[in-house]
Amino acid sequence: MKLSLPSRKPSVAVIRLEGPILSGRAGTQQGLSDTGLGPVIERAFARKRHKAVALILNSPGGSPVQSALIAARIRRLADETGTPVHAFIEDVAASGGYWLACAADDIHADALSIVGSIGVISAGFGFPALIERWGIERRVHTAGKSKSFMDPFRPENPEDIARLRAILGPMHEGFIDHVKTRRGDRLATGRDLFTGDFWLGREAVELGLIDGIGHAEPRLKALYGDKVKFVRYGQKRGLLRRFGAQSRTADTARALVSAAEEHALWARYGL
Repeated sequence: MKLSLPSRKPSVAVIRLEGPILSGRAGTQQGLSDTGLGPVIERAFARKRHKAVALILNSPGGSPVQSALIAARIRRLADETGTPVHAFIEDVAASGGYWLACAADDIHADALSIVGSIGVISAGFGFPALIERWGIERRVHTAGKSKSFMDPFRPENPEDIARLRAILGPMHEGFIDHVKTRRGDRLATGRDLFTGDFWLGREAVELGLIDGIGHAEPRLKALYGDKVKFVRYGQKRGLLRRFGAQSRTADTARALVSAAEEHALWARYGL
C-alpha cells in the first residue's frame, strides 16, 4: 500500500520595511539600512519553498544610497530565485520608501496611503547669527577650498549651493530612472510625476504609481489560496535596545538627534 504524505501549505515570506531609511553612519540605529536588512532579505529568499515575498511598507524615505542598495538586493534575489515580489503600502511609501516599493513586481496600498514624493532633498541648519551674538569666533583652516563645504556656522556660499544642486540633480535622475524602469508603461502620460509631489492611494492608481487598492492578507490569499501561510522575517534588536537602554550620554544625544530627524521625515507627510 502506498502512503500519501500530507501536502505542504503554500507560504509567503513577509518582510516589514518600517521607519526611515538610514545612512551608513546611522546603520546601528533602529530603522532601515542595507546592513541591517541584508541578512533578513537573504533569509526570506533563501527558503525557495516560499511562493512569493511580500514587502509591508511604511516609510517616509531617507538615504538615497541605502534605498538603492536595499532595492537592488531585493531585485537581484528575486531574479536569481524566480520569486514574485508584492509590495503593500500602509501609511506612507514616499521618497526612498517609494523607491523600495518599486522593487516589487506589483504595488498595492490603502485608499488613504500616501504615495510618491519622487525627489531628493538636502536639509540642515545654519547658526552664523547665533555664534556671532554670543561672541563665538569660528576658526577653520583647510587645504583645499571646498573642504569646508556647507559649513553650518558660516553664511551660505553661492558656490556651495551650486555644487549641492549639481549633486542632487543626478540623484534625482537616478530615482526617476529606477521608477521608469520598474513601472514602465504603467505610468500615466501627460503628468509630471517627478516633482516631489505625493498623492493618496486612489489617485496613485490613476497615475500608475501603484497597481491597485488592497491590503496584504486578502490580496495574498486571493493569489495563493486561503490556506497560504505567512512566514515573517524582521531585524533583530540587541538586548539593551529592546529595553530602550542607552549606555552613555553621547548615545542619548545621538538618539535625540535621530528622533528629531525621524520626526521631521514623517512630518513632511502630516504623520
